Amino acid sequence: MNKDVAQLVEMGANPAQARAALSKYKDLMDAAEKFFQGEFDNVQEDEQAQSPASNRAEDVEMEDDEEVEEDEGSDAYVDYDSDEDDVQQDSATTKVNDPYAGIFFSKDRREEVIEVEEEPLFVSVPGIDEQVELMSQGKFMAGCPEQGEQSFLFSLYSELSESQLNDHDGKCACPSGCGHTVKRQQSDFFALYPKFSTYIQRLQQIVPQKCPKCQTDFCFACGEKFTQGFSEPLWHCANIQGVILGVGLFMVERLFEQQKEDHEAKDTSEREPKRRKTRDVDGSDFSGGLGRKSKGGIGYAGEVKEDNSGQAEVQALQLAKDERIRSLLAEVRVYLPSLQRAGGARPCDYLPHPSSLTHLRRRFNLITSELLRNDSLADMSDRHGLYFELLEWLETISSHESLCSMMPMPIMRNISQQTVVKKANNMTIRERKIIYEGSASPRELLEVIALQAQAALKGLESSKPPEIVEIELSEEQKRQAVVDTKGKSKQDSGTLDETAKLSVFCNRLLATTSQIDRSLRDLKGNDFVTRMHASLPKAFTSASNAVYVEAGETEEEAKDAYMKWATASRFEYCDLTVSGADSSDETLNYKHYYNNEIRMLANASIPKRSVAIAKELAILTTNLPVAWDSSIFLRVDDTRVDVIKCLITGPEGTPYHNGCFIFDVFLGANYNQSPPSVKYMTTNGGKYRFNPNLYADGKVCLSLLGTWSGPGWVPFKSTLLQTLISIQSMILCEEPYLNEPGWASGAGTPQSKAYSANIRRMVVRTAMLDALKNPPEPFEEVIRTHFRLKARAIQKQLDDWLKEDDGKQLAGDGAEYAGVGRGTTGSGSSNGFQADVDALKKLLKEL
Repeated sequence: MNKDVAQLVEMGANPAQARAALSKYKDLMDAAEKFFQGEFDNVQEDEQAQSPASNRAEDVEMEDDEEVEEDEGSDAYVDYDSDEDDVQQDSATTKVNDPYAGIFFSKDRREEVIEVEEEPLFVSVPGIDEQVELMSQGKFMAGCPEQGEQSFLFSLYSELSESQLNDHDGKCACPSGCGHTVKRQQSDFFALYPKFSTYIQRLQQIVPQKCPKCQTDFCFACGEKFTQGFSEPLWHCANIQGVILGVGLFMVERLFEQQKEDHEAKDTSEREPKRRKTRDVDGSDFSGGLGRKSKGGIGYAGEVKEDNSGQAEVQALQLAKDERIRSLLAEVRVYLPSLQRAGGARPCDYLPHPSSLTHLRRRFNLITSELLRNDSLADMSDRHGLYFELLEWLETISSHESLCSMMPMPIMRNISQQTVVKKANNMTIRERKIIYEGSASPRELLEVIALQAQAALKGLESSKPPEIVEIELSEEQKRQAVVDTKGKSKQDSGTLDETAKLSVFCNRLLATTSQIDRSLRDLKGNDFVTRMHASLPKAFTSASNAVYVEAGETEEEAKDAYMKWATASRFEYCDLTVSGADSSDETLNYKHYYNNEIRMLANASIPKRSVAIAKELAILTTNLPVAWDSSIFLRVDDTRVDVIKCLITGPEGTPYHNGCFIFDVFLGANYNQSPPSVKYMTTNGGKYRFNPNLYADGKVCLSLLGTWSGPGWVPFKSTLLQTLISIQSMILCEEPYLNEPGWASGAGTPQSKAYSANIRRMVVRTAMLDALKNPPEPFEEVIRTHFRLKARAIQKQLDDWLKEDDGKQLAGDGAEYAGVGRGTTGSGSSNGFQADVDALKKLLKEL
C-alpha cells in the first residue's frame, strides 16, 4: 500500500488521509476521487498518531525502507530517510508539521525501457483532403520509464480506440442501458492532424453523442450521460483531458525536435568549411600573429575577420520557429488542469486523469529541460515570446495540487538509446533500448536562470536616469537641441526598449519562481520548501557566509570538496573601495588599476552600456568555469558592477599549474561596443613577464582586447567570459614559448623547455609562495582555500618540478633563454628554487 499512499500524498492528501481513503476504497483511483470530493477532509491523524511520536517516526521510516527494497526505481521519486541527525533532532515535531519529511526527490535513478519502433500508419478522415497519421499506442506511451504510469497510458489508449486488448473491443455503450453502442476507432481520438485546432474541432464533433434509440446525450470518451444544461463536451471528463494533452504535447514535442534537428543540421553544414587550415603561400600552416601549433600557442590565424553577415536573418528565422512552438503551446495549455480557469474550474480540473500528469512529466518536461538549459539570459529575453509561454505553463502546473510535485521532481532524460533489429514470424521488429537517468528538476533549472536574472537586474540599476531638473531654455537652445538629436532618437529608443524588455523578462521570471515556491509552500509546507531550497544551486556566497570545507583523506574526496567550494565561491559581490579616503571627496576610490577611469564614470548613465553589463553579469553568475585542474573566480563591486577583479588558477599540464594569477577588469564607457580593459597584476611589482602575451607592466596581448592581431572584439556578441577563458586556455598554455611569433616553430626545443622552466620558478615564487604569504584583496580566502584543499597534490607537483628544473637562475623575462646553453644545469639547488619550494611546502603543511 505504501506506493499508493505516496501517490495520494503527491496528489495533495496528507499521509493520514491517504491511509484512510485506501483503507475504505481499495482502488487507488476510487480513493483519490473520494478524497477530492472532500470525504476525508476531517481526517487529521490516524491510529499511528496515538502512539508515541518516536515510535511513529520509526514506523514511517521502516515503511519507507521496505518500499525502496520492493519498488526501487518504479516510481517517479525515491523515498529514503533524511539525515539521521535531522530526524532525531525533533522527530515528533517534524512528523506532525512536515508530512513529507521522509520523501525526497532523488536524481540517482536510472531506468531501462524497451520500445518498439512502429511504421507510421495513415488513414483517411472525412473532411480532410490528405491522409492523416495515426498516433500508435507505442507513440502514445513512448518516453515513459515508469511502470505504474505506463499502465495508465495503456488503459486510456485501449479504452478510446478499437483494440482486442480491452473488454468491450472499443465500443461505447449508451449509459441508459438501451443496448445501443458506438464503436470507437483510433482515428477518433488519435489522429495527428496538421493543425491542433483541427484536432480540437474534430473532437467537438464526435465527443457529444446522442443515442438514436432513447435520445440520451452522452460522452463518447467516458460513456456517461451529459448533465442537463452541460454545453462544454471537451470539459466533461478526465479521459478527454488526458488524450488531448497526450496528443497535443506529442505534436509540440515533434515540432520542437524537428526544428532542433534542422538547426543542428544547418549549424553543422555552416561550420564544416571553417575547419580547413589556413595555409601560407608556401603551403605551411599560417603562423602570422599568434600561430596555432599542435603543442600550445594561442592559435589565431593572422588578420582573419569573422563574417557576421546574415545574423539578422538567422535571428528572424529563429523567432519565426519560436512563434510556431509558442502558438501550439498556448493552444494546448488551455486544456491543462487549472482551478483558476476563467469562468470557474471544470469537473476534470478537480480530478485530472493520471495520464495527464504522465504526459506532462515526460513530454513537457523534455521541452522544459531543453529550453531552461539555455545558458544565455540575453537569448531568452530576445526570444521572450516563447519563454513567456513556458513560464505560463510552469505557473499553471505549480498552482494545481495534483501537478505541483512536478516542479521539484527530477526530470528523467533519455541519455542513450540503441536500436535492436529482431526477426520473429517472418517479420522484422525494430526495438529501441533506451536508458533514462534522473536530471535537474524544472525548479532547479529555473533557479539557475533566476540567479542570472537577479544579477542582470543589479546591472540595470545603473541605467536608471538621474533626476531631471527642468531648466528654461531659450528658443535658440530648443532649436539646437532638435538639431543635435536628429538621427539619434531611433537608436536611443531601441536601447531603452532593450532595457525595458530585459527588465520585464527578468522580473517576470523571478515572479514565476516566487509563485512556484508559494504554491509548494501552500501544498507541501514550509519545511518541504526549505529542504528544496537547500538543494538548489547557489550563484555565490559572501565571504562572511563562506562555509569551511574539509579536504578529506583521499584525492577523490579533495576533488569533490574543491568543486563544491569553488562552485559556491566563484562569483561574489564585495566592497572594492578604498577605506579611509578623504571624506571631502565624494567620488570613491577603488583598489583597482583603473581607479581613475572608474571615478570618471561615477555618475554616468549610459543605458546601452548598462544593458550590456546586465547581460554580462547574468552569464558570469552561473557560467564561470570551475574544475580541479583550473578555475576562474570573480569579485564584483557591490555598488559599481563595472568594477571587477579576477583570479585564474593555472591549468594542469602547464608551467602555470595551480598558480594564482590576478587581473583587474573594468567595463568602460563604450562597453560592449568596445572590449573590456584588462590589466595583469601578478607581476612581482612589475619585474616578471610570465608569457609573451603577459608583459611585466601588466599588458595583456589578446586579439579580443585589440592588443594583438587576429579576430577582434565583436560588439554585442563577444563577452568578458570569452575573454577570461581565452586567457585561461590560450595564454596560460602548455608551451608558452610558442606564443612568441618568432618562435612559433620551436615546439619541444631546448629553448622552449628552458622558457617553461623559468616560468615555473616565477610561478612558485610569485603566484604561489608570495600569493599565500601576502594574499591580495579580495581573494585572501580563495587563495588560502585553494592551496589548503590541493595541498597534497601541490606538494607532489613541486617535487616533480624540482626534478624537471634546469638549474638556471631565475630571469624576469624568459626571452633571454632564447639562446641555447645560457646558464648552468643542475638539480635546482643553486638558483633559489629549492628554497622557494621548501618555504611553500612549509606553508602548505601549516594550512
